[in-house]
Amino acid sequence: MAALSNTPKETLAELDKFIVGQADAKRSVAIALRNRWRRRQVEPPLRDEIAPKNIIMIGPTGVGKTEIARRLATLAQSPFIKVEASKYTEVGYVGRDVESMVRDLMELAVNMVREEEKSRLEGVAAANAEDRILDLLLPQGSASHGNSGPEGGGSFTFSGTDLPARLKPAGDISTREKFRQMLRDGKLDERELEVSLSDTKSMPMVEIMTTSGMEEMQSSLQDAFSKLFPRKKKKTRMKVPEALEATRKEEMERLVDMDRVVKEALRRSEESGIIFLDEIDKIASRHGGGGHGPDVSREGVQRDLLPIVEGATVSTKYGMIKTDHILFIASGAFHLSKPSDLIPELQGRFPIRVHLHPLGQKEFVRILTEPENALIKQYVALMATEGVELEFTDEAIEEIAAIAVEVNEKTEEIGARRLYTIMERVLDTLSFDASERQAEHFVVTADYVREQLSAIVKDHDLSRYIL
Repeated sequence: MAALSNTPKETLAELDKFIVGQADAKRSVAIALRNRWRRRQVEPPLRDEIAPKNIIMIGPTGVGKTEIARRLATLAQSPFIKVEASKYTEVGYVGRDVESMVRDLMELAVNMVREEEKSRLEGVAAANAEDRILDLLLPQGSASHGNSGPEGGGSFTFSGTDLPARLKPAGDISTREKFRQMLRDGKLDERELEVSLSDTKSMPMVEIMTTSGMEEMQSSLQDAFSKLFPRKKKKTRMKVPEALEATRKEEMERLVDMDRVVKEALRRSEESGIIFLDEIDKIASRHGGGGHGPDVSREGVQRDLLPIVEGATVSTKYGMIKTDHILFIASGAFHLSKPSDLIPELQGRFPIRVHLHPLGQKEFVRILTEPENALIKQYVALMATEGVELEFTDEAIEEIAAIAVEVNEKTEEIGARRLYTIMERVLDTLSFDASERQAEHFVVTADYVREQLSAIVKDHDLSRYIL
């Protein structure tokens, strides 16, 4: 959870590495993240009264709304889920109900904490797996004779219920340590073992045809059946490295305390969970609504979403989760509607509004060159795999940015996403022939860019379909 203690300036500096411009949006997100940490420093009962300040990011497509969400997920180091508001429907209609986003957040939190526990227990699991393989390689009473198996062959039978080596005499201890060293050095890799492992496919399959809002029933029934029917053991013949990895994974699953995992995941979801609601403008009633056509369903989704944002208790297969302190960040282009078209109650639950500005030529040049994942850097790295040294002149980058702005103005405004299409068209020939151009230094100039794109840019109709 270290990232949550970052100051707003530190968070802003991290976002600047990948996102050009949009300082207001990045500042708001940085402050919201810091406020999560600040709230936890406040003593109860006041702590429970401090609600998160939800954010709406407003701006055209391709200006960085989704990218901010992606980078925020990495920085937050807390349960974070990005969902499309348009895929949810009002209760009673076919589709997903809004509570499912909270269940998805909880599922993600459980997986996150489980992976952390596995990382923490990796050394113990590896040691246990090594002992289990050594128990097989050195059956009781055979180590001192140097036999490789009950019949001196290369095949052994191993049961997952065997006692650990420290609880039974498994031969001379020095012999065991010699085998351990051989195992670590890979000298036993070619031997085959017959290992008995838990068979995950032996569980009964449960599938339910259900309407929206009942997604949890199938997984809950599967969990119930898994407790009623213990997993069977399945014998599988494999080489030592594969057996070692399989037993390590089984030991890892056995060591992880799921009760502890679920408890910690529930705490994290409630205290520091973040839900990013993309395309929220798609559920806004256009021109104030009026109760006609699809606007009825849109307002229904908003009414269902309202209690989740306000603070409600949602039932999941891991238990009840409260949404009072989950941070909601919404975003939308609002081309055909405006934030005021949302129902007033929902507007009030998003007190911070941030406008993201359209990108121009200067911003496109920076996007192409400055971020750590800049498009120019990506294509240079891709061509380097073919032995081609790719270089872009400053004039070429300026020309690419200028053409992107021109096409956006003539056709549809899709922001920085236009750069991806233009870069592909510019490097189309080189990408096709790169495997035959090994050890070549290829320079992309402004003239080359114009040569590749001039015909398409001049033809208005053609540019609508190709660029």
